[in-house]
Amino acid sequence: MTRIKAVAAPAPKSQTYARIAWAYAAVLVVMVVAQLFSFEKFIPLIADYWLPGGQGTTVLVAGVIVTTEVFALPYLLRMPLSPLMRVCSIGCSFVVPLLWLWLSLRALLESNAITNGGILGEKVVVPLEVQLVVSLVLLVLAVVSYYGLSGRAKTYFKK
Repeated sequence: MTRIKAVAAPAPKSQTYARIAWAYAAVLVVMVVAQLFSFEKFIPLIADYWLPGGQGTTVLVAGVIVTTEVFALPYLLRMPLSPLMRVCSIGCSFVVPLLWLWLSLRALLESNAITNGGILGEKVVVPLEVQLVVSLVLLVLAVVSYYGLSGRAKTYFKK
């Protein structure tokens, strides 16, 4: 059995990309703190999306959203990570905006009357249309962060 070791993050292509990743991480921190501040009120916000499967699916999706937001942070902050955890964190940085984009588009296409999209929890009311734009911006930030932070890395797994 091999020993799992944390490896330093590869150098970014430039400091501009590192700052973009920090900005994306700051947005994720604000989102996750706002959602976890009153998680018991965050779950009914997700229930407003009328997800198939009822309350079980709602709780699962709410938990996955918050968990992926937290696990995206180590990659964006360029923390020393094992290669597998770095790949998982990269994946989480893409899953977060895709989940919010999917929820927003689903609600808009079904003409669901949602007053608060929930991207900033229950305390800050974000209209669904604004949430759609924010999730698209987050997706662009995720792509730019990946491009800039992974530019000089040959591979994540060494033999």
